Amino acid sequence: MSFGDPNNPYGQQPQQPPQGQPGYGYPQQAPQGVPPQQGYGYPQQQPGAYPQAPGTIQANNGYINVHGLGTVQVASMGLRFGARLIDGVAIAIVYWILSAIGLAGVVGASKSVDDCTGLDPMSSAYQTCLNDQAEAVGGMFAALIGVFFLLFLATMLYEWLMVAFVGATLGKMALGLRVVKENTGGKPGLGGGFIRWIIPTVGALLCYIGAILVFLSPFFDSTGKTQGWHDRAAGTLVIKK
Repeated sequence: MSFGDPNNPYGQQPQQPPQGQPGYGYPQQAPQGVPPQQGYGYPQQQPGAYPQAPGTIQANNGYINVHGLGTVQVASMGLRFGARLIDGVAIAIVYWILSAIGLAGVVGASKSVDDCTGLDPMSSAYQTCLNDQAEAVGGMFAALIGVFFLLFLATMLYEWLMVAFVGATLGKMALGLRVVKENTGGKPGLGGGFIRWIIPTVGALLCYIGAILVFLSPFFDSTGKTQGWHDRAAGTLVIKK
């Protein structure tokens, strides 16, 4: 008789669970503070998850992850150039209409000016005629200034507000492009739209050379996002819908 364990008076050996199988009773838990061991192989991604963080280019293949939109295609320079041409035609039509209205007013004002020839230069009638001519010329000049101001205002409202609230101009909508905020994927808003408009506008004051450089600046972007200088300043991207 064995005088071993008092709880085991018959001296039977306790059965061990088969090797490789969990023991009997409750499942064993890992000690606190020790992370569970992972299986072999690479961690599997959830279905629909993107391998890169938002805002990163996927191997410079023309696609980018944008927060709130997922993976989207960056607009090519060919599509952006085509959209700019369509916008140019639309703005030119507005220019022609406003210019025709302004010129008609100028021509009408010039015909109403009295001819001072034949009047005595020493008479008061001659001086009154000269004053009327000076006022007419001033009115025509003011009309021309008003036409240029309306043209500038129309361009500003078209480029600024369309991008700010719609996310695209007529040209971009025609070619399936839109402008979004890089960090949110939403519309640029008033601030982003204004910054994106004002930079090429200021560049246009230098014989339009600055504006051309701004519109060509996406070619200089080495990140693959095709962002121009105005896009970087406004924090925007031009993508394909």
